[in-house]
Amino acid sequence: MSHTPHELHEEFPQFAAKISEMKQADAHFARLAEEYHEVNRKVHRAETLVEPMDDLAEHDLRKERARLKDEIYRMLNA
Repeated sequence: MSHTPHELHEEFPQFAAKISEMKQADAHFARLAEEYHEVNRKVHRAETLVEPMDDLAEHDLRKERARLKDEIYRMLNA
């Protein structure tokens, strides 16, 4: 398991400029990106034991992060 944060610009380096543009131009995209950031931060804090949680809760957060990432990716490719 990696304890590296999964920031959007690192997950999608080919879309770094588009991510910045869409955050400014599309309120829905900006909200998804912020939600991704919040969930990602919780996962990272759980993985590094800064804020430990039970395995099921951490697993659910990872699933939510993946769902958000998929939706963001679809929007970036539209």
